[in-house]
Amino acid sequence: MVPFPSSTDLQAVLFDVDGTLCDSDPLHYLTFRDMLQEVGFQDGVPITEEFFSNNISGKHNDDIGATLFPDWDGNKCKKFFDDKEALFRSKAPQHLKPINGLHKLCKWIESRGLRRAAVTNAPRENAELMISLVGLTDFFELVVIGSECEQAKPFPDPYLKALEHFKIPAHRAFAVEDSTSGLKAAVGAGLAVLGITTRNPGQALLEAGATFLIKDFEDPDLWNALES
Repeated sequence: MVPFPSSTDLQAVLFDVDGTLCDSDPLHYLTFRDMLQEVGFQDGVPITEEFFSNNISGKHNDDIGATLFPDWDGNKCKKFFDDKEALFRSKAPQHLKPINGLHKLCKWIESRGLRRAAVTNAPRENAELMISLVGLTDFFELVVIGSECEQAKPFPDPYLKALEHFKIPAHRAFAVEDSTSGLKAAVGAGLAVLGITTRNPGQALLEAGATFLIKDFEDPDLWNALES
């Protein structure tokens, strides 16, 4: 477990997007469930939320495709995910809201002149839409997309790219993540990580290396750490 930086050392905060800025997993789950039924996955038996959490949540689409459709060719896989992401985007404005306390934390970050980036496995079009829907388009200086790096999360490349961009060492930053895949990426980059328990079990986040857990951005444990 990487120790949390002191307020005097802190220079940057790096956010995941899905499940961290907004509670998007329920919409991803419903979208995957319906589309997988349409293509006859599991003989048409709907996937469960547990299946989604274990096999899909936080993972890059290429890795999801290799797990779900090992016999599909690349073009068929790409069309499925393109259609899935388009359906997700069409429903997002009616479903997605900021995580409680998000804007309070962002104001605190801005008031201290900290650098800030979004680091995500979501496709760029999805990430920019979600960031816009929670009102943070002008907040982020940088949006790092997993598929635009050499390797996506759970590899550390996306977080390393953000740190390199800011020219800030890992011990002077922290990440906020809600998935084990994202946590492994951040820890692999040498970052302290707040595990936000939006949907995934806290114990799994701790086992993946979370420095500590928070329920949302109003959590007293977060503010105690920031103000220490």
